[in-house]
Amino acid sequence: MYEKIKELAKLYYPDTVNCRRDLHKYPEKGWLEFRSACIIASTLEELGYEVLVGEDIMNKDARMGLPSETVLHLNYHRAQKQGANPYYLEKVKMGMTAVAGVLRCGDGPTLALRFDIDALGLIEESSSSHYPFTQGFISVHRGTMHACGHDGHTSIGLTTARILMDIKEHLHGTIKLIFQPAEEGVMGARSIAESGFLDDVDYICAAHIMPQEDQPYDLYFGMDESFATTKLDITYHGVSTHAAESPQFGKNALLSAANCILNLHSIPRNSDGQTRVNVGTVHAGTGRNVVPETAKLEIEVRGVTSELNRYMEIYARDIIEGSARMHDTVVEIKEMGKAYALDCDEDFMNTIRSMCQRYLPDLNLPPYNLSPLGGSDDFSYFMERVQAHGGKATYMKLLTPIVSSPHNDAFDFDEKVLALGPRIFASLIYYLSHENKA
Repeated sequence: MYEKIKELAKLYYPDTVNCRRDLHKYPEKGWLEFRSACIIASTLEELGYEVLVGEDIMNKDARMGLPSETVLHLNYHRAQKQGANPYYLEKVKMGMTAVAGVLRCGDGPTLALRFDIDALGLIEESSSSHYPFTQGFISVHRGTMHACGHDGHTSIGLTTARILMDIKEHLHGTIKLIFQPAEEGVMGARSIAESGFLDDVDYICAAHIMPQEDQPYDLYFGMDESFATTKLDITYHGVSTHAAESPQFGKNALLSAANCILNLHSIPRNSDGQTRVNVGTVHAGTGRNVVPETAKLEIEVRGVTSELNRYMEIYARDIIEGSARMHDTVVEIKEMGKAYALDCDEDFMNTIRSMCQRYLPDLNLPPYNLSPLGGSDDFSYFMERVQAHGGKATYMKLLTPIVSSPHNDAFDFDEKVLALGPRIFASLIYYLSHENKA
């Protein structure tokens, strides 16, 4: 069966590449993945999956960082003009862009895979050295770009779905293929986790396309050294007035923001591990002779454990509120994203290693299971939810040569990974299904 899966991944490889390139050409940021979600749902339906969309698998009140209604409407109409399936487009309207395909194969474990689908806010490189440009699949949505490989993840997920349907008669249990919106900014996973859709899952796995390092390994079985994180939008509201004639009547929101910035970057280090804080944007004021009435900051804190992130967040919130009191302004704090630290199950990673060594012997495997992430991913919400209900979880790395770094406007990856990913995922589902049935 593993050889058949390998041949199917090879057979479908051209379609996987074409799917990736189409998604790359029409990227959509978090909660705006209307066209992408419709393609995913339509494809799963055509394959014969039970398709769940939007409120079927989401707690809409648990979404974070949702764009304004104006932005949602504009992107909805853009997807409409670009031929999105009208039936599914209505279901994903207003940012309900999660999709799942369910395949029921009788008694057995419940197995889940997650694939993230959103893009980033970058203007893509348009030089002759950039492969998507020369091959004609550069982003047509200026200011939005797949610069982190999620176009590859989505196409891998759809080809995995195709392979699993081909071998359905050999599978046991229930398979849930989850296509998650708004991973960038760690905004989207919580709404799915809190819907209860994962509560019966025995095993869940995700993977991220990552650059090969010194050794040409094909994958790592898990990630560590990730950061738990909290993303906050902070808005100080003061009172404007003439800066020369009557400054005493003003309440300077920018002073609150400036005080906040300096003190956030003065949060004491913690001997329990690494922490991070960053003020990414500042927007304030209307003119040089006007006391600023509003000031907005976009910030994040991180910790190498969830406890350290909690330490940073509590300290940051105290500083934010204290800065408002100092200058008699009012502060509004919005939580825009959040993730825990990743906690991959060792025995599950060993299970995947054993499968690869026995049935995928041509893969080049590292001597150890874990590799550092160095960032954050809200797949941690899925992991925590499944583990809390007695299941197992891991988050793998799919390795391939990379051009530029992730989140760079020249980012691209070697598309050979689009054959590797479906093979590994489909083999894992078959292995877990077969082993648990046996």
